[in-house]
Amino acid sequence: MTTKTIPLDTKSAEEHLMRFLKVKGLSGEEAAIAAAVTDELKKVGVPASAIRHDTVHERIDLPTEIGNMFVDLPGTIPGPRIMFATHLDTVPICAGAVPMREGDKIVTDGSTGLGGDNRTGCAVLVTLVETLLKNNLPHPPITLLFTVREESGIQGARNIDPADMAGATMCFNVDSKVPEVFIIGAVGQESWNVEIKGKAAHAGVAPEKGISSTMVAALALADVKQNGWFGKVVKPEGHGTSNPGVFAGKADKPAGDATNVVTDYVHIKGESRSPQEAFASAITAAYEAAFVKAASEVTDIDGATAEVKFTSHAAYPPFNLPEDAPAVVYAKRAAESIGLKPSTLFSNGGLDANWFDKHGVPTVTFGAGQYEIHTVKEYINLPEFLEGCRLAVALATLDS
Repeated sequence: MTTKTIPLDTKSAEEHLMRFLKVKGLSGEEAAIAAAVTDELKKVGVPASAIRHDTVHERIDLPTEIGNMFVDLPGTIPGPRIMFATHLDTVPICAGAVPMREGDKIVTDGSTGLGGDNRTGCAVLVTLVETLLKNNLPHPPITLLFTVREESGIQGARNIDPADMAGATMCFNVDSKVPEVFIIGAVGQESWNVEIKGKAAHAGVAPEKGISSTMVAALALADVKQNGWFGKVVKPEGHGTSNPGVFAGKADKPAGDATNVVTDYVHIKGESRSPQEAFASAITAAYEAAFVKAASEVTDIDGATAEVKFTSHAAYPPFNLPEDAPAVVYAKRAAESIGLKPSTLFSNGGLDANWFDKHGVPTVTFGAGQYEIHTVKEYINLPEFLEGCRLAVALATLDS
């Protein structure tokens, strides 16, 4: 097979990346990075009329500055519309990042994260358009999608109106490490909350008059652990993971007011994940049952118990594309066309792809050199970033 040469301007690609890494854009605060991406798109030749935003920020419960951003490019050759996607936001640890070049890596000074997740994706998509327009490369109709609030529950993708995806038949999502390793499936997640309302009392003078919310929570979590529903969960009916991630009090302050007061309120936030949607629900149900049971075991002197309010909702659904799915076959062909050796994997973390697939657009996720994400050790592998840019162009021009 003849290897296709991609006419990539590597200097320009790296400049896009460095500019985007310097822009703060946490979940819900994506206006500045969206403006920077828009500015770069216009510089490479995209007309302002091709750039639009939806209204998902009006449907997301948390404050969100803007909606998802779309860029619609007409095809120069006939063919079904292809979508390329990435997310605009970064996690809080990346605030204030100052990117620096060290050999073939981009790093920070170690006091913050870098934001390669997902500034690499933003730079890849801008570089894709720049390469197509600068070199007059033939391509089918293309939609670019830059989502908001991916890092805080995949909410931009969840709340999208499928009609805004302009009839795309498949999507290629940039949000991983190695370009030729394609993520074609991922677990689903349920998020759950439990509020435990006990009764305060003086812990030294009359503890028997109180109902300890802390003790209810402790007994419930111990029960979950003992019965195999915590952490890595493996049961005859399925497998998955779970975690009670936030243990707080009122207004997300510490649980309890003082050591001499029986704790009257605890709020716990957790998650359940599984490749099987029903089993994620089963994990969540096990937590709910444990909290209800624990509440009955902690009483005051009169036999009163704590009030337990348990709620849950699906954060994102699982998905799993077969190896012979058109989007997977297409991605492999594109990778092979530029000399890569593609492979596939199933992810234990959720992606925008989970919701794109649910909305009817089969999605393959590929990488562009982001490593040690969500940590102060985060770095970007520049050769892999550039390979991700080449792969994006190969995907856009495969059948031309």
